[in-house]
Amino acid sequence: MSLSRINTSAATLTKNRTEDSVTPISGMCVTCVDGCIGMCEIGKSAYRGHEVIYPQPFGVITTASEKDYPVDYSHLNIMGGVVGAQGVEADSDKAVFPAVNLEVRFGHDDGLKFRYPWIIPGIGSTDVAKNNWEGLAIGSALAGTGLTIGENVAGMDSESVISEGRVVDTVDLKRRVQLFKEHQRDRYGAIVVQTNVEGTRLGEHEYAINTLGVECVEIKWGQGAKNIGGEVKIKDLKKAQMLYDRGYIVLPNPTDATVIKTFKSGAFKEFERHSRVGMVTEEDFAKRVEYLRDVGAKYIFLKTGAYRPAALAQALAYASRYELDLLTVDGAGGGTGMSPWRMMNEWGVPVVELHSLLYRYAARLAAKGRHVPALALAGGFTFEDQIFKGLALGAPFVKLIGMARSPLAAAMVGKTIGNAIDAGQIPVYVERFGNTRDEIFVTAHSLREELGDEEFEKLPAGALGLYTYYERLAQGLRQLMAGSRKFSLEFLARDDLAALTRNAAEVTGLPYVMDVDGQLIDEILDG
Repeated sequence: MSLSRINTSAATLTKNRTEDSVTPISGMCVTCVDGCIGMCEIGKSAYRGHEVIYPQPFGVITTASEKDYPVDYSHLNIMGGVVGAQGVEADSDKAVFPAVNLEVRFGHDDGLKFRYPWIIPGIGSTDVAKNNWEGLAIGSALAGTGLTIGENVAGMDSESVISEGRVVDTVDLKRRVQLFKEHQRDRYGAIVVQTNVEGTRLGEHEYAINTLGVECVEIKWGQGAKNIGGEVKIKDLKKAQMLYDRGYIVLPNPTDATVIKTFKSGAFKEFERHSRVGMVTEEDFAKRVEYLRDVGAKYIFLKTGAYRPAALAQALAYASRYELDLLTVDGAGGGTGMSPWRMMNEWGVPVVELHSLLYRYAARLAAKGRHVPALALAGGFTFEDQIFKGLALGAPFVKLIGMARSPLAAAMVGKTIGNAIDAGQIPVYVERFGNTRDEIFVTAHSLREELGDEEFEKLPAGALGLYTYYERLAQGLRQLMAGSRKFSLEFLARDDLAALTRNAAEVTGLPYVMDVDGQLIDEILDG
């Protein structure tokens, strides 16, 4: 049985001619016919070449792997019980799910506080991020959670002012930070600015700290979507040339006379902007952390991807040794930007294996009395059951779950519904709930009460979409936790989970479901 789909995907806008008869290994039609126009990925590559490496259409989509891994979070189940309660009095009138406390604190001084245990771990310079930032920033701020501004935002901004190779002013990055800060309530949540190689060279962190007042910065080693730097597509020649001048890798070379002529003729319509891969050494990492603290960073995070196990151990060891405040480990397979499609499907340590290794390494450090930073897990999380499982699998070290595609989806849907309301063209599927924001968005009434009419009316519908999605996740998580008799996040533990297969048990170190509570069962039955 093949775990991957090859040669045909909605992501690359390709399909097989013989859709019901495909060779599993190659993904080719069983009969490849001379005269076919080339609907499959091979065929499309015959005339569009490297363009077919990337998911399409760029700028209005997020993407995720189609690979069906042998173990995923659905192979774990949540255990419940009938005895007692942790975090609240064991009284049926008090141990009710609305009483579950989802607040989390972390950081070297416990100074970061989130209302909910999740964060958007990096949405950067892609069009789909920029076009939905109002919803993401305002929704996250109102909910009291975290939001990370991903790589290349200042570098991609045509209106950024760069002097002697350093950022001194921006429009887009400034807007992104301010939108969050203006709607942050009671200091819950955090806005984080991330940099890669180019952003570090441009001085984005220094600008964010000293000019924009950002307290949290993140060093980026990579992400789960790909094992190379970030990419975007550029349709404007002058912008492609600007980015080339700023030091980015732009393909083909937008300053080459032949390329310019070919582009203007319409033979190709987009340039590719690529970021460089980082070269990690402990000496440079230590210097960077010390430098960021010296220039005023209050909290320092590190984000790494689904690299080989030794790289994961390296990330955790450095985060421990230099006392970082958060380490985010992003599992393979998902992304919000332009990641090479085959790479997204075929590289990296799979999510459950990666997170299980992280727990094993963290426990090893803790047993030696070493500092273990707060950990965040990312990689395809979307709903409350997966959030519970991720927190429990990595307990007590994992404090947050990272999600990007699903919050972005919620913000996009909210925006689309808002546009439909304004245009008076609400789809029947939505119209059954009403035809105003107050009727359609179930959280609208409570938000209006909290913010007042004037502030509520200013909210973009994308923010309502994200806020309402988060409200659903929070209530669902409270229900699951109450069922496990855990009324605060610090009580979540690995014994709240069981593996449904022997393979999942071996990977995670959790007990097989038929072996759970073995000793306790003997005491109950034989007592």
